[in-house]
Amino acid sequence: MTRRQFLGATLSAAAIGAAGSVQVAGAPATQPALRDASASHLPRWRGFNLLDKYQGNRGRPFHEEDFALIAEWGFSFVRLPMSYLCWTDLPDWFQIREQPLKDIDQAVEFGRQHGVHVNLNLHRAPGYCVNPPKEPLDLWTDDNALDACAFHWSTLAKRYKGIPNSRVSFDLLNEPPDIPVEQYVHVVTRLVEAIRNEDESRLIIADGLKFGGVPVAQLADLKIAQSTRGYAPGRVSHYQASWVQDADQWPEPTWPIDYTIKDKDGNEHTEHWDKARLRKQQIDPWKKLEAQGVGVHVGEWGAHNRTPHEVVLAWMADDLDLWREANWGWSLWNLHGSFGVLDSGRRDVDYETFRSRKLDRKMLELLRAN
Repeated sequence: MTRRQFLGATLSAAAIGAAGSVQVAGAPATQPALRDASASHLPRWRGFNLLDKYQGNRGRPFHEEDFALIAEWGFSFVRLPMSYLCWTDLPDWFQIREQPLKDIDQAVEFGRQHGVHVNLNLHRAPGYCVNPPKEPLDLWTDDNALDACAFHWSTLAKRYKGIPNSRVSFDLLNEPPDIPVEQYVHVVTRLVEAIRNEDESRLIIADGLKFGGVPVAQLADLKIAQSTRGYAPGRVSHYQASWVQDADQWPEPTWPIDYTIKDKDGNEHTEHWDKARLRKQQIDPWKKLEAQGVGVHVGEWGAHNRTPHEVVLAWMADDLDLWREANWGWSLWNLHGSFGVLDSGRRDVDYETFRSRKLDRKMLELLRAN
């Protein structure tokens, strides 16, 4: 699609957005209060990723009981990692289906009703996804992919304009790869412009580079917040994860952990991870970014269900302590599933039956205490 066609599609989407925008003006006055949020100062939001539109061509509607339970447990945040393919079809990236967007409207409304902030994230964007399959075009180098991605964010910005930042924020792109910072800044700048052309006050968050792990000081002038990750070291968080190369060959982890790796020349050396190293690599660089007036949040973290439970809890306790000290919020991947507190499928947990679900009570109480 050419840029001229893109502009025409944008105007068409304006009519769609006007007809399908979320109506909240008549909402009851009794909804739970949420803290104000700005790019320079994020609340210490704590909560979970909900994966209902994470994959697939349509995804599923979000479930109110998830929002209600999150609020009941004392949390106030959900991140919704979503695939743009839930509301459009290839090869026409500019044709939007209304019903899947109504599912997102409903999630925003669930957040209002239960006092839970809703963070919308493109996990699969036109031109990029950290997970296979690979997109047909490359967001980082192809203007057509960037035009399409800007169009999708423009559509969402128009749709949720007027909803306060205390309730809704945008997380642009999930886990950008190890690319030149100039490429990333170019893409983020374009997406921010597309959003602000529709809603100049929307709170926007960008993930760090190298899959969320590296802060990007060059984005500070855009007045957006940034999101980091809490998966380090991978030998703890992704032990025996089927989607990680050689993870099934790693020795069973401990915490703290020592393990041997080979460099590109085949030389072996020992890696040591403990709380001090977490602080040095996961906290200190981001504190420098925060000093530039950039709010920080941990958008994803957690450990796969093959890591021994007591190791997971010890590692989580150190992460949580450091984030509490830093005054940062976090969002566990996920609520229910192999990283979560419900139905996680761990073999070494004495689960509690909770409303027909299997609850990891020890993990939940650790999270609630932090």
